[in-house]
Amino acid sequence: MIQLKNIYKWFNTGSNRTFILKDINLNIKQGEFLSIMGPSGSGKSTLLNVMGMLDEANEGEYIFMDQDVFKLKEKQRSEIYKSHIGFVFQAYHLIDELTVYENIETPLIYQNIKSGERKAMVADMLDRFQIVGKKDLFPNNLSGGQQQLVGIARALIVKPKLILADEPTGNLNSKQGEEIMEIFTELNKEGVTIVQVTHSEKNAAYGSRIIHLLDGRIEKES
Repeated sequence: MIQLKNIYKWFNTGSNRTFILKDINLNIKQGEFLSIMGPSGSGKSTLLNVMGMLDEANEGEYIFMDQDVFKLKEKQRSEIYKSHIGFVFQAYHLIDELTVYENIETPLIYQNIKSGERKAMVADMLDRFQIVGKKDLFPNNLSGGQQQLVGIARALIVKPKLILADEPTGNLNSKQGEEIMEIFTELNKEGVTIVQVTHSEKNAAYGSRIIHLLDGRIEKES
């Protein structure tokens, strides 16, 4: 599903070049659950953003579902992202001015899905995550765990083939964190490919494979 070949990411300050990612080579199969670990500043989030097409590498090749991502036009990349990738963030990234219902519905509006169909799809998600009673609330009326459920529902509404999760339980207590990880496990059993960045060894263990990053390089795999 994903092939990263010789990926480098850097930024220049004056005549110095600072590497964020160095020579990353990684294959991820459809249906895998991959955990990425490493200390702060090791390049984990940058790697996830490259996979999610939110950031571009300076050098290397990225093949996603047989498409050479770096050779695609911005519009084509955007289409792939909207159709196949769901992002879950540590800070939830919900839109404060929108209700729970509207936050979950937003990706469908970008896909030009008709109103009636949108309504049915959002209702399914509210039901699945048992947040029907919260649909008219705004994010600041929800607990952290509830906000993250909304974030996951929003990521899933487009039926993505790939979920990218950046420290998805970072702001949650341990019970809420376990609930989120159980949801990911269920999704993975349904065939969704999951790549998560985490500091937690406990959370990383939910993955079928763990990649350890250090100073922008893949240090080891377990």
